[in-house]
Amino acid sequence: MGLENFFTGMITEEDTFKYTLPDIIKARALSTPDKTAYIYLRDGDNDEDIITYRQLDEAAREIAGRLCKLNSKGERALMLFPPGTAFIKSLYGCFYAGIVAVPAYAPRKNRSLDRIKTLVADSGAGIVLSISEIFNTCERSFHDLDELRNLTWVLVDKEEMNSSAHEELPSLLPTDIALLQYTSGSTGNPKGVMVTHQNILRNLDFIRQSFSLTPESVSVSWLPSFHDMGLIDGVIGPVYNGYIGVLLPPVTFIQKPVRWLKAISKYRGTHGGAPNFAFDLCVDGVTEEEKEVLDLSSMETMYCGAEPIRKNTFERFIQYYSNNGITSNSLYPCYGMAETTLIISGPVAGRGPKYLSVSASKLELNKVVNIQPGDPDARFLVGVGFPWIDTVVKIVNPDTMESCMINEVGEIWVSGSIVTAGYWNNKVMTELTYAAQLPGEKISYLRTGDLGFFHVDELFITGRLKDMIILQGKNYYPQDIEFIAENCHPAIRKAASAAFSIEVDHTEKLVIVAEVERSYIRELNTEAICDVIREQIAYEFEQQVYAIQLLRTASILKTSSGKIQRKACRQAFLDKTLEVVGESILENTQQPSVSNGSAVDLTSVQAWLLAWIHLKLGVSFEKIDAGKNISIYGLDSLKAVQLQQDFLQKFSVNIPPYLFFDKITVKELSELAFNMLVKAQENN
Repeated sequence: MGLENFFTGMITEEDTFKYTLPDIIKARALSTPDKTAYIYLRDGDNDEDIITYRQLDEAAREIAGRLCKLNSKGERALMLFPPGTAFIKSLYGCFYAGIVAVPAYAPRKNRSLDRIKTLVADSGAGIVLSISEIFNTCERSFHDLDELRNLTWVLVDKEEMNSSAHEELPSLLPTDIALLQYTSGSTGNPKGVMVTHQNILRNLDFIRQSFSLTPESVSVSWLPSFHDMGLIDGVIGPVYNGYIGVLLPPVTFIQKPVRWLKAISKYRGTHGGAPNFAFDLCVDGVTEEEKEVLDLSSMETMYCGAEPIRKNTFERFIQYYSNNGITSNSLYPCYGMAETTLIISGPVAGRGPKYLSVSASKLELNKVVNIQPGDPDARFLVGVGFPWIDTVVKIVNPDTMESCMINEVGEIWVSGSIVTAGYWNNKVMTELTYAAQLPGEKISYLRTGDLGFFHVDELFITGRLKDMIILQGKNYYPQDIEFIAENCHPAIRKAASAAFSIEVDHTEKLVIVAEVERSYIRELNTEAICDVIREQIAYEFEQQVYAIQLLRTASILKTSSGKIQRKACRQAFLDKTLEVVGESILENTQQPSVSNGSAVDLTSVQAWLLAWIHLKLGVSFEKIDAGKNISIYGLDSLKAVQLQQDFLQKFSVNIPPYLFFDKITVKELSELAFNMLVKAQENN
């Protein structure tokens, strides 16, 4: 059995250990050269960029040839691209050339390059793969920084004088590193997950079997290509399985969630998914009129992962789209992480979610006790299936390092061919994370840092052993958020704050509690301090701070060795037992649609924006000051894109979302929008 298996779609387990990603794209180009590989919707609607397997293979080989001229096998290449087909072609170009791809989001104008500097320093990348638009934007700022000045740029949209398509390409092994998947969040301690060709093929075979995928499947994805879910499943999955991959730019989904569902309806999508928040957005951000034209009956597996999966979210989604062909059987809750390439566990396709009602108070003690759903102590958990292929999952007591008993919560340990090769250039963290062993066993396990248990062979996730904060599907290290909070105002004590998330109306919200310097307590300006914290967190992370509590000096909960007890702080916040001297909590209001009036002058623009802040961000009118920066009112990246879209729909002006985080006041933003509107009218 050989590459002919990829011609027919009958992929065997042996194939996934034997071949590399270039072998597969080569097989597709030979067997089905004119078959569509991808349909990229540039505008999220109808502007199609279609690539066949022949075109994909030729483009990838040309890019690989240019890279090979640099004698670059094994070199790391930072991939800076806007969403689009150039990224896909370049990714396969890296694979063909034996280059280790380092996907990253392209830096935006006037934003910090700290994360880019960190990735380059940690990966040792000497090459940047990109396009002219990104190069022209970044050239000056890169040249001004020692860490980035000497990078070699390869612009894939710029033709070379001499063709590189016939350069001899290197031979590869399945165990060669294909890409470094950097975990999102920390810029101070980056971790580049080393993902081999074999890891990817094995994980995709896991997904193929558990999702019942075939060459006739149709994938529809809007997920970012520099994150593991969008990269492995959305971009590489279609080529592995031989089905069509329909892709949308992520921002187009955030602007109008119905676009994802319209693409599923139009192209008869059978497979796709997103984090929990996206399912809520498909309910809250799609009107009754918009969903009338949707036919979602083709969708066989609509997966949900990447953050806590909520029963309420699933039930709202199914109820809202009950007349559009979606049933609960098509929902597919699953669990995974970058360190295992992507997926770790999932149910049989078509089974639907399994829910379990357990005692919340007992769960805090790591005990699983079933109780009736109506009990005040009840907490619903959503099952995430079970491991497939050679994947083994164990539940382990993180203190004793021994297997947990039945009905006992422990840390989730994983072994198998989906587990990646470790962290790039970080032997200490690799040893701590990837080399765990149970007594009497010689198998090495990956410590996920997540807590869970098995119930009737179904895995349930209960929380995180680590303090990682997950907001809108993105990971954030609390120490990064705390550092920004502690350094944005002199009243905040250093090394005396805690950042964590809580659940508010079935959504994770960010909370910061911080001690105040003793000299500031007597004349404490709570509003000014909380405003600057919100502004800086919005600027650095594009996230909303739901609640800020300022604490009495030397009162934050710490261990005997002086370490902040984040979990204890979180519980004390919920119990209202912290020694609070000032606080600011955003109102939790309903968020109806912003009305579309007809009057257009500066006063009406500002009035509309004030109403938007009130309705969408939950801030009472009396607390909105037009002279203050809009970011202090709880703007995050998701709301920023929605504000852009609402400005566009209401006034036909397109304001880039990054401007909302550039310390622009409500008044200045209103004036900017009004001036853009006047200019547009003059041009017409």
